[in-house]
Amino acid sequence: MDTTGPIGSQPGERASSCPQEGMPRPSDSSDLVQECLQQFKVTTTQLRQIQATLLCSMEQALKGHDSPAPSVRMLPTYVGSTPHGTEQGDFLVLELGATGASLRVLWVTLTGTKECSVEPKSQEFAIPREVMLGAGRQLFDFAARCLSEFLDAHPTENQDLKLGFNFSFPCHQTGLDRSTLISWTKGFRCSGVEGQDVVQLLREAIQRQGTYSIDVVAMVNDTVGTMMGCELGTRPCEVGLIADTGTNACYMEEARHVRALDEDRGRTCVSIEWGSFYDAEALGPVLSTFDHALDHDSLTPGAQRFEKMIGGLYLGELVRLVLVHLAQHGVLFGGCTSPALLSQGSILLEHVAEIEDPTTGTAHAHAILQDLGLSPQASDAELVKHVCAAVCTRAAQLCAAALAAVLSRLQHSREQQTLQVAVATGGRVFERHPRFRHTLKEMVMLLVPECDVSFIPSVDGGGRGVAMVTAVAARLAAHKHILEETLAPFQLDFEQLTVVQAQMREAMVRGLRGEASSLRMLPTYVRATPDGSERGDFLALDLGGTNFRVLLVRVAEGSVQITNQVYSIPESVTQGSGQQLFDHIVDCIVDFQQRHGLSGQSLPLGFTFSFPCKQLGLDQGILLNWTKGFNASDCEGQDVVYLLREAIRRKQAVELNVVAIVNDTVGTMMSCGYDDPRCEMGLIVGTGTNACYMEELRNVAGVAGDSGRMCINMEWGAFGDDGSLGLLSTCFDASVDQASINPGKQRFEKMISGMYLGEIVRHILLHLTSLGVLFRGQKTQCLQTRDIFKTKFLSVIESDSLALRQVRAILEDLGLTLTSDDALMVLEVCQAVSRRAAQLCGAGVAAVVEKIRENRGLQELSVSVGVDGTLYKLHPHFSRLVSATVRKLAPHCTVTFLQSEDGSGKGAALVTAVACRLVQRARD
Repeated sequence: MDTTGPIGSQPGERASSCPQEGMPRPSDSSDLVQECLQQFKVTTTQLRQIQATLLCSMEQALKGHDSPAPSVRMLPTYVGSTPHGTEQGDFLVLELGATGASLRVLWVTLTGTKECSVEPKSQEFAIPREVMLGAGRQLFDFAARCLSEFLDAHPTENQDLKLGFNFSFPCHQTGLDRSTLISWTKGFRCSGVEGQDVVQLLREAIQRQGTYSIDVVAMVNDTVGTMMGCELGTRPCEVGLIADTGTNACYMEEARHVRALDEDRGRTCVSIEWGSFYDAEALGPVLSTFDHALDHDSLTPGAQRFEKMIGGLYLGELVRLVLVHLAQHGVLFGGCTSPALLSQGSILLEHVAEIEDPTTGTAHAHAILQDLGLSPQASDAELVKHVCAAVCTRAAQLCAAALAAVLSRLQHSREQQTLQVAVATGGRVFERHPRFRHTLKEMVMLLVPECDVSFIPSVDGGGRGVAMVTAVAARLAAHKHILEETLAPFQLDFEQLTVVQAQMREAMVRGLRGEASSLRMLPTYVRATPDGSERGDFLALDLGGTNFRVLLVRVAEGSVQITNQVYSIPESVTQGSGQQLFDHIVDCIVDFQQRHGLSGQSLPLGFTFSFPCKQLGLDQGILLNWTKGFNASDCEGQDVVYLLREAIRRKQAVELNVVAIVNDTVGTMMSCGYDDPRCEMGLIVGTGTNACYMEELRNVAGVAGDSGRMCINMEWGAFGDDGSLGLLSTCFDASVDQASINPGKQRFEKMISGMYLGEIVRHILLHLTSLGVLFRGQKTQCLQTRDIFKTKFLSVIESDSLALRQVRAILEDLGLTLTSDDALMVLEVCQAVSRRAAQLCGAGVAAVVEKIRENRGLQELSVSVGVDGTLYKLHPHFSRLVSATVRKLAPHCTVTFLQSEDGSGKGAALVTAVACRLVQRARD
């Protein structure tokens, strides 16, 4: 009991058993009773004020505010995950301080299923007084001996013993298995322990004992044990509530909101320590004269004010104070008191609960009062029942206001309109006072109607809960190890990236010489980049799918203006004859010219044709094969520029000058080159990937001339098709490759581009699920569906601006039922796959810019790279990782990355403009 001395009588005053003169009349008595009971009435407005003030104090404490000092302590417990129902194994639990001068050891078996549960084995050991007051080493050696004695009595073949430690004293926890004792309580005074890590002291004692190998995995307080010991239901149990001798709560907070952790991912259980909550404006009006009297004569005046209105240690005392007051004013017991009634601690929580029993309460009241040396009348017993009800109802309502603050915090941090959550409850107030739970639930529904809350009694929070924390920690550690092993091949070091760079450089040289190489190094016949002097109006065609564009590009001094129109190509045309296809394209050009007043003009035209071609000149491109659903006849093996010119000839009313055929990579380089003359490389990282760059003509076999430069289309997606990337390829890459339409082809592209990254992630997730690491080991049809995991999901999941709940929402939309731990693992998988892709891309860029530097005999090179593609542009970290890799691998090159705007349109027009400039210069 936390109070000293009788309350209700002054020191030296003789306890009276006789009525005093001037006792109140019956009507006065009724007023006095109402006045007393009214002090325990709390309005909804007051409860909402308490809820709001406590919530504010919680948020201040989470942010680490020191001024004004928050009245609650938000202590991270380093429990980062709740059970998901599959926890299995045998666990030791050591409880010290939970039951006073005794120590309890438990053996808890978790089976992973509700249907097959095993009762814990336990043994209690009395702690000798000399141990409680002796040296700390003596206490922990005693605990180690108790563990050995227990295990001797319960033999096990399990050599890997994991232990959860419930140490019920004020501690400062700095990790799941690190906790420093602040001060002893409950009669313990062991020397040399305060300020020490008690987990380490226990470990050292176990080692000294030397009998068993025991790993102390977790340090757990009783509130966290309550939450973790909750039976798994249909909704997550993420709040623990204790109403016992004292009161406290814990809940799962987003880690990024806990300043003390300096962690931005996942969740952590926070112990609120709300018993110390006090705010004069919010709590002051609901404090009765009896609360003030109880607090004044307690061992800790002014402290734990909230707990003193709720905790089981105090409810009976509050009832006693009211009864003494009413008796001394002649309202109860004929104005008589007794020495027992005037003695502190004579009415206990158990007495209050028995008196409030709806069927036997009156009889219990008579018996309890008689045991206190009183002679109650029938009316006295009824009034005592009303007093008990008033005190306990207020306690439940205040507890509800505090819980409502926690639920509001959860709903806000999760950004959910309706929060569905289970609250695990534990402690003697819940166990022995059924009306408390009922009142609590009703008031919570009133204060937070947007929260759908279920209350679940905890199953031996001190035992099962501590074991569950230990089991979850062990599971997470094992799963983390498997995840790290799985993702290890995706972690490329500097040496591996240097090898990729060297291999690509070698493949470039062989391809330029016309030797066998996985890089085709195709001449594009683009001989210069823009120099800013280009002027004029140009047409551009952009054909790469069932929609195509016609563009008018006006190049003036310092600006490029683009007007474009999108036209569709009917399926009957894409599947018809080549003549029909190109006639349709020309018809659309004529329509565009008419719409924009260009009829009769012969404008230079650039043609972006995004299908596989072999270029024989700037205006010659042989279609190798159709893709993307096209199957027009009599086109493959033909020069598509010739086919377009023939269609123009057939449409006699139009005059067009087709100057260049361009692929999108070259268009990207030229588009950026207009704004930055140093841009001599183009890079596409989207659905597919490719690169081009300006090579010295003397190095290009098969093209006449030794002076000047020419843009080379590398077709680098095929890099590694000769097996050179074999050492970097994982089993997941192999699965994606085998399921593709071109097994063994485009190996570099399949490790980098958007068409494949989502599939790589999906295969990794399937593997981890099969090992039980993800999604509780439950395979879903969704995850086995090819291409269900889009690469755009990587960009969204890895976005720094998204909370983990949004990541969960993305995955749940795919039909995946997951926990926050699953979401974190999926995030790590996505990060590993996209990081490798960016690093490989960076190694390729480094190979190209280093070759340009060495071609020109420069010590240092300053060059720009024009980039396009959805993966590069939309992924939150891809561009940064590419740039960082290039800096490491090409330290003598200063590389600037420029994002292209409409490379396929503007770029094609600029290729045409540069070609026209060069022709004009040759004429001059």
